Amino acid sequence: MDNCIFCKIIKGEIPSKNVYEDELVYVFEDIEPTAPIHYLAIPKEHISKLDEINSDNSAVIAHIYEVIAKIAKEKELKDGFRVVTNCGEQAGQTVFHIHFHMLAGRSFGWPAG
Repeated sequence: MDNCIFCKIIKGEIPSKNVYEDELVYVFEDIEPTAPIHYLAIPKEHISKLDEINSDNSAVIAHIYEVIAKIAKEKELKDGFRVVTNCGEQAGQTVFHIHFHMLAGRSFGWPAG
């Protein structure tokens, strides 16, 4: 996807603060954090949004959650963290490359939104 900002970040065309990377996933610091810890975990494969997950690409989504758990252990997020994914404009999705916000370092309210 030529116009996708996250695809450009993955390619190194736009700088980011890398937190973790492997062959399937890239995790970086959000440039507009809403919590003391605010990372974005994205698949290197372009998947536009949550409702495009299928049997061909679901393994990468499972892997993203494994990576998030690994980062939580490494960062010692013992007090907890939140993972948020928006699907579609009405839900607040502004970049149409599926991404998972990993938030920690403060208390969060419920219900969300």
